This record gives sequence, C-alpha cells and structure tokens, in this order.
Amino acid sequence: MNGISIFVAGTIIGSIATAIAVGKNSSGKNYMLAQLTDIAPVQCPCGDSRRAFSSPDNPVATLHLTTIKTDSQVHYHKKLTEIYLIQEGSGHMELDGEKIPVKPMSAIMIKPGCRHRAVGKMKIAICVIPAFDPSDECFD
Repeated sequence: MNGISIFVAGTIIGSIATAIAVGKNSSGKNYMLAQLTDIAPVQCPCGDSRRAFSSPDNPVATLHLTTIKTDSQVHYHKKLTEIYLIQEGSGHMELDGEKIPVKPMSAIMIKPGCRHRAVGKMKIAICVIPAFDPSDECFD
C-alpha cells in the first residue's frame, strides 16, 4: 500500500466519521459505533451487505461492507452518492456501460443517476451519502 492509497482511504473514513459526528443521536452521543462483524448481512443487488449506521435518527451517511460473489445487478440511485473502496479481490466496475478495472485500494465515487455494478469476487466498503434509503435503489 502506497502513501496515496493510505491518504485516500484515511480521507474517506475520516469524512464518514466527521459526517456522522455532526449531530447527536438518540443515545445523546455525538458519535455512532458499529462492529460490522456483528451485523447480519442482507441480500442486495450487489451480493451480501452488512449495513452500519442505518437508523431513523441518522440521515447523514451509512457504511456498507458488501461481498460481491461473482457479479452484481445493474442499478442506480436518484438521490444517493456512493463511494466504493475495494478492500479485497479484483474485477471491474461497470459505470454507465464503461468497464473500469479495480483492485484493492481502488476508490470510486458513484454519483446519482450512474448505472453501476461490480463484476468479480470482491469485498467492498461503501459509504452512502445521504444515509441509505432502500426506496432509492432503481432498476431499468
């Protein structure tokens, strides 16, 4: 891992922590803590996803740890921006029909309206801004 990769990963994670710390949650604390290994995975168009910080009192951002088994289903979001950080594996991202090779420490920002999917066996950390809303998962 080179210095640029560490900087990018640290910036993404730092931004998530800063965004979530903006307001107090229902527990009265200025932070939220999640142990992703303790969160049960749910099926999603991408594979299996562990979704942290999903709660009614958090409209800011969520963090998903998603496992892509082979490939995911093409989808898009009307309101959500997603930042993907490839942690393990390799393959490619299909972004508005363009195939972009990815490997560990590749980071991609996917803006609203971009049709996307991951292809290959990968583990991806996904920052969703604003917080994930299942009604904003759209398919053609």
